[in-house]
Amino acid sequence: MYVRGFAGDTSGINSAVKDPFYGFNEGSTHVRVGARNEPTFHQFESPLLRLHLDEGYHVLVEGGQEAYLDAHDEVPPDSIWVHRFYDRYASTWDERPERFRLESAARDLLRLVERLRARSGAPRVHLVAHSMGGLIARCLLQKVLPDMGRDPTDYVDTLFTYGTPHGGITFDVGYGVLEKLRDVTGVKGADIFGPRRMYEYLTAEARRVPGGPPRDWDARQMPEGELSFPKDRVFCLVGTNPADYDVAFGLSAATVGARSDGLVKIENAYVPGSHVVFVHRSHSGRYGLVNSEEGYENLRRFLFGDRRIEVSLVDYRLPPESGVTWQAEVMLSVRGLPIVMHERLAAHWCPVQLDAPGSSARADGRTPLADVFLGSGLPRPPGSPAMRYALQLRVLSLRGRHGLLRFRDHLEQAADFADTLVVDLRAAESGEEIRAAWNSVIPGAIKDHAPSGAPLGDEDPRTGVWVAHVPLPPTAAPILGDGARIRLAVRPWS
Repeated sequence: MYVRGFAGDTSGINSAVKDPFYGFNEGSTHVRVGARNEPTFHQFESPLLRLHLDEGYHVLVEGGQEAYLDAHDEVPPDSIWVHRFYDRYASTWDERPERFRLESAARDLLRLVERLRARSGAPRVHLVAHSMGGLIARCLLQKVLPDMGRDPTDYVDTLFTYGTPHGGITFDVGYGVLEKLRDVTGVKGADIFGPRRMYEYLTAEARRVPGGPPRDWDARQMPEGELSFPKDRVFCLVGTNPADYDVAFGLSAATVGARSDGLVKIENAYVPGSHVVFVHRSHSGRYGLVNSEEGYENLRRFLFGDRRIEVSLVDYRLPPESGVTWQAEVMLSVRGLPIVMHERLAAHWCPVQLDAPGSSARADGRTPLADVFLGSGLPRPPGSPAMRYALQLRVLSLRGRHGLLRFRDHLEQAADFADTLVVDLRAAESGEEIRAAWNSVIPGAIKDHAPSGAPLGDEDPRTGVWVAHVPLPPTAAPILGDGARIRLAVRPWS
């Protein structure tokens, strides 16, 4: 089920409802992989059509979704539905439409979910949401269903969000004045992205405290405990390209700032504890998240993949040098795809920040680099029994004094360490069979690499999670220490 994003006032709503699929049918013909950073032609058919072609999903309309459901007692469970919540607020259907309220859209979503479950026999639905649509979905999961005493996991299996402002929308300019004006005036209904309204529609009655959100309340956090939706079933796709978001002639991107997708800041675009992937795409437009190959390939593997791959940097020790900041850049590619699945670069304002000497990013000693999904049943090149992916890792240093960067001996964008880990994964009768090698020791091109030797062994077979560690090349030792390793963890996923 697809839930679209914010349309604004009545004129924007009227424009949105003209689209029979609310934008889930939008494709693109641009991709930034050409020479000199110029766009080249790449035809992405749209998530709607690709799910139909790749996964055999049905698109059932015949004059209207509601009319179809009224006329059919049974519908196939492998079908795509659009939550057309804006229709009742459009003046094209009614000269005096209702005023949009997010909570009403969430209750309408529940009614549609219940109808589909009854007619399809499917126990749950997958929710796929863009921007504000993710907040409608979270309102359903965190407020509407818990207020009714119902468990959200009885209705929803997974939630995938593209560029959702889980932490609201904030600006780099105005010192907070713009946010306050928006929230007080409610201009075009945009106060739904401020903390007061978000607290109202994201907080169940049993959890609410009087007087509005507490000072330490974080809209991004999803509650835990009884009648809560597990964050392990949430995937957040984060855009890092504000330059191509041309809404309001680029004014939106300039106001929100460089560390964003043009509308939503990177730090506001994910739920802590969920699966988070970064791609260099803008909030919408010709280089938008929804109508991108990057978005679709991550969506497809999250919904239908059978392996979850966690990659972490562990046991590293940075040089004890004062005034130095260390960052890691990561790019993860899957063989056979024309895009990068996950990309965290300093130039995109989202590198992995490595901690001070002697410490790690998490209490368990792991610094997460990538969390992606693979499908063993997806097409692979002929004669290639293994799923192959490559993790490009770069480590960079920034030196400063008294809060200012020093550039005397600095080489901009030059990494202190750089290499690519090539991983081949295949299912075997005994379990996972995985081989890994650094590109610096692979002769010739990666495409010609034929892994040999014994596969990596599972270091703790009792856990049900396949885990192994790969030492970094010797060239990394002066920077990250002799014990630095890449931790690979493979979990079954369904």
